[in-house]
Amino acid sequence: MSKRSKIILIIIAVCFIAALVWFGKKNKKSIVEYETETPFKTTIVKKTVATGKVTPLEEIEIKPQITGIIDKIMLLEGSKVKKGDLIATVRVVPNEQSLISARGRVDNAKLRVNNAAISYNRTKNLFDKGVIARAEYEGVELTYNQAKQDLKNAQNDYLIIKRGSAGSGGAANTNIIAQMSGTILEIPVKEGDQVIQSNNFNAGTTIASIADMSKMIFEGKVDESEVGKLVKNSDIEVSIGAIEGKKFPAKLNFIAPKGTEEGGAVQFKIKADVSLDDNFFIRAGYSANADIVLVKKDSVLSIKEGLLKFDKKTEEPYVEVKTGEGTYEKRTLKLGTSDGVNVEVLEGVTIEDEIKIWNKASKDDKPKS
Repeated sequence: MSKRSKIILIIIAVCFIAALVWFGKKNKKSIVEYETETPFKTTIVKKTVATGKVTPLEEIEIKPQITGIIDKIMLLEGSKVKKGDLIATVRVVPNEQSLISARGRVDNAKLRVNNAAISYNRTKNLFDKGVIARAEYEGVELTYNQAKQDLKNAQNDYLIIKRGSAGSGGAANTNIIAQMSGTILEIPVKEGDQVIQSNNFNAGTTIASIADMSKMIFEGKVDESEVGKLVKNSDIEVSIGAIEGKKFPAKLNFIAPKGTEEGGAVQFKIKADVSLDDNFFIRAGYSANADIVLVKKDSVLSIKEGLLKFDKKTEEPYVEVKTGEGTYEKRTLKLGTSDGVNVEVLEGVTIEDEIKIWNKASKDDKPKS
């Protein structure tokens, strides 16, 4: 073999070795280093949110005592009233048939009174002369007095039908007055509207609704999966949609013993007394949410929920704990309360363990998915 051929073979061998070294380095992976976190002590609070509204604790509806037409409305919605203040007046429009019938009963009663008076006067003269006995006189006297009373009753019935009252009580029937102190929330009628009194067959027309706006309550609903964790008289916080950045303290005072089905889920009504702030005016019917603490644990060993993995077969939660340079050990955990960000760890790791942060490899070599 010539010298030139040897040189060519040496060059080819060197290039081949260089290529092998280059491909070896190209395919060689460095050790994957993951970031780690250690468990920590923190307070975990599990809450639920109840949606609802704020309403007055005391609210009443004012209904008329007679049927008629709204003659005049004295106040406007939003006005503050005291018990006994005049809100509106009702004008009686009598039924013509009833009025004629009542007038006929008055006339008949007058006839009976006149006849009884003649009989009474005649009997009294005979009694004064000693012609008849006292018992007979007293019987005639009783008949006369009853006739006068029947006439009075008939006249009162006539006046009630005609003007809504039989005398000085007319103002009490035709005047609609406030039955409590507070704020007029609504006047659903206007002047000229016909109103009906409350009776056995009709609830009657509401002329005004009044409420004490200084005492407000939260009314909301909680799902059946969480209602069993509520504790009566516990403290909650109420957020009102119309007032941003402000939470009002409240005390849970009612949990419904029976739920109602809504959209396939059973909901239970709750109520809570709201502590108002004088700097804010709360209107009846504001939508609101209540933050209710279900579980609170102070200073418990916890980790971030993002560190958890779940076994595909057993579905048990686990983490990987660093045991050396680039090596990790699988640890099955027993978990406690979670607030959606942090979760309590009952068994499996200690506060000194370094737990792998998933999907955070070194910058140089990221593991392929």
